[in-house]
Amino acid sequence: MTSLLFAIISLLYASVGQAGGTAFLSLMAFFGMSSTETRPTALGLNIVVAAYSTWLFNRNKVVDWTILRPLLFSSMPASLAGGLIVLEEHMYKTLTGLVLLLASAVMIMQRGRAVDRVGEIPLRESVSIGAVLGLVSGLTGVGGGVFLAPTLIALNWASPRQTVALSPPFILANSTVGFVGALFTGQFPSPDLALYAIFTLAGAVAGAVIGLKWLSQTAIRFILAAVLLVAGIQLVRA
Repeated sequence: MTSLLFAIISLLYASVGQAGGTAFLSLMAFFGMSSTETRPTALGLNIVVAAYSTWLFNRNKVVDWTILRPLLFSSMPASLAGGLIVLEEHMYKTLTGLVLLLASAVMIMQRGRAVDRVGEIPLRESVSIGAVLGLVSGLTGVGGGVFLAPTLIALNWASPRQTVALSPPFILANSTVGFVGALFTGQFPSPDLALYAIFTLAGAVAGAVIGLKWLSQTAIRFILAAVLLVAGIQLVRA
């Protein structure tokens, strides 16, 4: 049952370029998994989903690495630093939930803007924002895609469709670094990680194709906003 739910979550999140870390965390908490297992398990599943999505989008030449490189340059070391910090469980869930709710609000308020117009991206600001997103990603253990997408859209640095392709490599890089950080703090994933990974990969295969082929810019924006809102409420109430 748990594995099937992971697959469904993966499909829904992958359709908008996300890996599902927030929902994975909420689901594992609901089933009573140890807090020391949930963070590295979610990061491990993020790696599986994001690795496939990154491969698919890069093969279809829709990843704009020019936008992504300065963000990754600063986010990865910041994510490692955040991953080495272990927050008290209630503080961790509240912080992550509030950040997701803020991101959802930004997505909803940006609904009237021209979704295809992309502004110039200053290098200094890009590196600075990458560092902030990386630190938050490491602290929360969700990979960072849910923070990256609304930030890029709000700053007019990428269209919703571009963020679908930009989020997976960002999630992959930061989840990998965060996973290493979690291991260093003595947090280890669930023994069932391999089984969960198989189901989440199946969901990611279907979800990534849906996002790449069939979703419009407007649909991507509102699905992503809904995903952020639901995940944020779940974590704040947990």
